[in-house]
Amino acid sequence: MEITSLKFSPVDVEARKRIDFASGDTVRVWSKILEKGKTRLQAFEGLVLSRKHGAEPGASFTVRKVTSGVGVERIYPLYSPNIDRIEVLKRPKTRKSKLYYVREKAAKEIRRKMKQTRKIVTRDGVAVVEAAAPEAEVAETSEAK
Repeated sequence: MEITSLKFSPVDVEARKRIDFASGDTVRVWSKILEKGKTRLQAFEGLVLSRKHGAEPGASFTVRKVTSGVGVERIYPLYSPNIDRIEVLKRPKTRKSKLYYVREKAAKEIRRKMKQTRKIVTRDGVAVVEAAAPEAEVAETSEAK
């Protein structure tokens, strides 16, 4: 009796297990998107916030990027057939395995920038928004001397 190999998944599971990336890495995930009967590839590049469940069948990872000032996060199953490939772009040294604090850090940065912009209303009732740049003011005062 001949034993044939059964394939349970369209994904090369062994190749996905060998992809070495962790939280803190910058990755580019190429997703297959179905449009009008055709599939195209779309890249999502960002910071890996977490990897969950190691290399087991239910493994997933979270990727975050900032687009037009808005933070976007996507959670990908590691063995999803909709993922074409995963490219590791940067590999910094991190001390934590879950980088969820990056969300609050980004929100604080936005609040700080909002404080730096000031709104000036002229006599005509027109609002003018100026960015208060402390570095530029310091440079002007040193040139005036």
